[in-house]
Amino acid sequence: MDLTTRYLGLALAHPLMPGASPLAADLDGVRRLEDAGAAAVVLPSLFEEQVRRDRAEHAVVIEGAMESHAEALSYFPAAESYRIPGPDGYLEHVRRVREAVAVPVIASLNGVTASGWADHARMIEQAGAHALELNVYHVATDPDEPGSAVEGRVVAAARAVRDGVTVPVAVKLSPFFSSVPNLVAQLAGVGADGVVLFNRFYQPDLDVDLLEVVPRLRLSDSSELPLRLRWLALLSGRIGVSLAASGGVHGVADAVKAVMAGAHGVQVVSALLRNGPGHLAVLRDGLEQWLERKGYDSLDQLRGSLSAHKVPDPAAFERGNYLKVLHCDR
Repeated sequence: MDLTTRYLGLALAHPLMPGASPLAADLDGVRRLEDAGAAAVVLPSLFEEQVRRDRAEHAVVIEGAMESHAEALSYFPAAESYRIPGPDGYLEHVRRVREAVAVPVIASLNGVTASGWADHARMIEQAGAHALELNVYHVATDPDEPGSAVEGRVVAAARAVRDGVTVPVAVKLSPFFSSVPNLVAQLAGVGADGVVLFNRFYQPDLDVDLLEVVPRLRLSDSSELPLRLRWLALLSGRIGVSLAASGGVHGVADAVKAVMAGAHGVQVVSALLRNGPGHLAVLRDGLEQWLERKGYDSLDQLRGSLSAHKVPDPAAFERGNYLKVLHCDR
């Protein structure tokens, strides 16, 4: 069975890979993922806050006035709070991973502004990354900032990264944009090679006893997949970029659905955190068995077979399905 796929121009043995997470935060973890059959490895993100903190600390040393920047520096998260060290440590991690594994290595930059990304993207490329994923994580909270400005910042960040490197670049988006297809088209226009659908915003909670805002980390489950399927299906075959699903892929059927909707790559995180890296092999073997049972010769035959431009009723992905679910069309 031919499970090969091309994602971001990279030839992969199959579409399954770990997404950006602590799973690949150290070399032993990366090796376990490769041994489990990962087609590629997406490294944890280097955060914009880490880059800014690093620059601030260098500026303080050069200017010799550390006390005068106390409040400014306290804004940034402590470096030790990250599993991956700052920019220099991240570059070293990329180098070591590239030397240790045979599968493509995709580095991740987490931020939303264009400033400085080109320089760090270039250094990550020089460290050996085969591709870059720009992980856009921004919560729009300013009532005076229009949606076009938010999207413009995403496009500018992608352009800065794209112009700074020669390796492929993917942009990991959230679903909270007024027009996902238009934004993806804009990203393609500035040279992005692919998009990852979607980032998961970790929602805060309120502690009613302590009267505090507290972070809550909840792993995904398969119920989150349909949102990804809708936009994969609507984008597949319409905009010439690679598509990856991220979020809600836990079982073999989930992986099959993602490819049917049009995914070239399928990222998995929560299922691996629950079940261990070996779950990648379970998904890969299950995908192959499903294709054989259904009479397919290759993964390419399956990809996009239920995308919006191939199904008899494209309205199933649009408003028509909403009406049917609510029984309003009776």
